[in-house]
Amino acid sequence: MPSGTENIFLITAVGGCITGMLGNVFIVVVNCIDWVKSQKLSSADCILTCLAVSRIALLWITLYDSSVIVLWPHLYAINKTSKFIAIFWTLSNHLSTWFATCLSAFYFFKIANFSYPCFAWLRWRVGRVLLVLLLGSLFLLAFNIELADTLSDFWASVYKMCERNSTCSPDVSKTQYLNTLIAYSFMYFVPFLLTLTSLLLLLLSLMRHTRNVQLNSSSRDFSTEVHKRAMKMVMSFLLLFMLHVSFILLTGWIFLTLEKHKASLFVMLASTVFPSAHSFILIWGNSKLRQIGLGLLWRLSCHLKRAKPLAS
Repeated sequence: MPSGTENIFLITAVGGCITGMLGNVFIVVVNCIDWVKSQKLSSADCILTCLAVSRIALLWITLYDSSVIVLWPHLYAINKTSKFIAIFWTLSNHLSTWFATCLSAFYFFKIANFSYPCFAWLRWRVGRVLLVLLLGSLFLLAFNIELADTLSDFWASVYKMCERNSTCSPDVSKTQYLNTLIAYSFMYFVPFLLTLTSLLLLLLSLMRHTRNVQLNSSSRDFSTEVHKRAMKMVMSFLLLFMLHVSFILLTGWIFLTLEKHKASLFVMLASTVFPSAHSFILIWGNSKLRQIGLGLLWRLSCHLKRAKPLAS
């Protein structure tokens, strides 16, 4: 039977995953309705929709993983179960990471203003640039799945040893796990570097724009707020992404080195913050999604106010 701590973890994980799914489903539904009405979808909305779909899949597999850990931990000793969770989690997390990276690059190309011919050429072909990024990420995905497969084999052996109440060889197992973990974390370095570059170039573009506005007092400053809003979106993704990767790496390492299953549950729960919280940040940063969301909340509050006197 699950302990009290494990029950709290499972309830919190279910609540966090459902909350994140609501935010991502809202993005998908709004953009799909807009696509049906206008028969077209902007590049930004298309990336947002793909990002939301990948995060819905990520939250579902995280919810399934949390349920298995608490309710049926013996299933981790079955190699097929651990492989299924590892591969599908890696696939959805990889797509989520790269669609968010493409969104950051899209903000940079559409909002930043540089006079370099190379930038103008890339900006004119931003759709192709993002397509190349996604296709290039598939090359990294192959290595990512291979590493996930290695980790799933390792975790299956760990759970088998736990079932037999035996201990694994600390030197061999921890060294193997650490080497795989270092290679696994390197997969996140490329999207991190691309997002950081987009943020720094947006900052440079904002500084140049602010200087031009100060030199030309007759210039009307429309672009400053757009720059700042885009930088907030990119910065929020970068910070949450860093926390997300840190929690992923800590989850297994805490369990392996400290042999504290409950501590790893807490770190795993914290890793769900990224796909859940970032969706609401994106909704708030998008004027269309924000207006529709506020309108739905206003209608819901009015409905609850009308229903309250009837219930009394």
